[in-house]
Amino acid sequence: VQLQASGGGLVQAGGSLRLSCVASGDISRIVVMGWYRQVLEKQRELVATVTFSGRTNYADSVKGRFNISRDNAKTTVYLQMNNMQPEDTAVYYCNADWATWDRSRIFWGRGTEVTVSS
Repeated sequence: VQLQASGGGLVQAGGSLRLSCVASGDISRIVVMGWYRQVLEKQRELVATVTFSGRTNYADSVKGRFNISRDNAKTTVYLQMNNMQPEDTAVYYCNADWATWDRSRIFWGRGTEVTVSS
């Protein structure tokens, strides 16, 4: 599985950005896709995930502001980020959990940088 993320950039506080992550390869076995973020010298943290069935999960810090979604073909996952704050500044990584009956793997895309100015 390959993951190609895009959409990062610079935005002012209160503004919006939309991240996209396109999955290719053996995507039929992807069970969860999501977004994580990392600030230098800190651990990577979960932002939001969406399951194959469409169930979503959000970090408390982004609930009500961010929305994760997938397209019908389940090849692309989006992260709509609204009312962004300086603490949202981070490198955002797309993630996919891939599983068969006897093994599982986690795939990561390259990060896309998001900067929110105050």
